[in-house]
Amino acid sequence: MAEAARRHGLALHKTSTLKDAAARAPIAAAGCDVLVVAAFGMILPPEVLALPPRGCVNIHASLLPRWRGAAPIQRAILAGDAQTGITIMRMDAGLDTGPTLLQQAVPIAERETTGSLTETLAALGARCIVEALGELDRLVPRAQDAGHATYAAKIEKREAAIDWGCTSTAIDRQVRAFDPAPGAETQLDGHALKVWEAQPVPGAGAPGEILAAGASGLVVACGEGAIRLGLLQRAGGKRLAAADFLRGQPLKPGQFLGADGVPAGT
Repeated sequence: MAEAARRHGLALHKTSTLKDAAARAPIAAAGCDVLVVAAFGMILPPEVLALPPRGCVNIHASLLPRWRGAAPIQRAILAGDAQTGITIMRMDAGLDTGPTLLQQAVPIAERETTGSLTETLAALGARCIVEALGELDRLVPRAQDAGHATYAAKIEKREAAIDWGCTSTAIDRQVRAFDPAPGAETQLDGHALKVWEAQPVPGAGAPGEILAAGASGLVVACGEGAIRLGLLQRAGGKRLAAADFLRGQPLKPGQFLGADGVPAGT
């Protein structure tokens, strides 16, 4: 976004806080009629909310009140939601609690990742905010139903660790939700192993047990079902298709992925 502003010769001001008057001064000096916020990551203080005469509006990557907060795209994929979308909302003092002005839904594809969905929603958000600004005086603010609100907490690095005791469906969602960052992760021989592509397949075994290792991928048993790992990365290495990875790291059925290379829970 900063690079785009430079390319178009737009004024650019970077700040890590809006709590003091000096940090707010460039916004006040701009004299804008309406303030648009996108992926800012901080709650605007009352002093900023009061600056533009036509208010502050936010582009949020979910269908509010579902997934208020910092990581709505990842949380929607993790939860297995069938759809998400863009909400244009008037901002208030709360966290994504203001009245909605415009919403547009999109389906979440079966193999959607956070990376691909972010691109889709960025393009949709751009169209929606242009529409909303053009119709701002005619849009009717609608209060959110707080009873249906869910919170999209910031993604923590610890959430990237794969628990092989989970279902294959849950692990598949985890891999897709954490692509491109931080990447779902397991252990192989005491070293971190990132998993970038995976897909549930039929199979059964002890959680973390390798069921098959070959040209078609690496199949690992889960708490329910199994999952084929298609794209892997050792620490410091490149992302490799499973077949290429296995040429340099031979594995065989009966071995285990996980912190100790033994069945989960033992």
